[in-house]
Amino acid sequence: MKLADLRRFSIRKQVQIRFRLQNGMECVVTDRGVAEVPALKGPPAFNLEEELASASEFLLEPTAAPAKRNPAKPRSLSRHELARMLSDAPPAGVAPDHPDE
Repeated sequence: MKLADLRRFSIRKQVQIRFRLQNGMECVVTDRGVAEVPALKGPPAFNLEEELASASEFLLEPTAAPAKRNPAKPRSLSRHELARMLSDAPPAGVAPDHPDE
């Protein structure tokens, strides 16, 4: 699982993905595909790709307009669960199959 995979997934599914860094900070991959570390005040002393490799738990927060009756709730996932969701997502640039075409 790479940071680019999380970025594509967050854009497609309109979710924010949060995970903890080893130094206690948190990384947020926004629904626009931007990886941010809100607590960071200067140049980082770490590599986000390496931090992602060591992350074991992720929080998915829907950002799309919630349904009035059943608003989507944040969901905590293990690394394995998120990797499975990423592998189930269609690759970038692949259009879904439509029976009418």
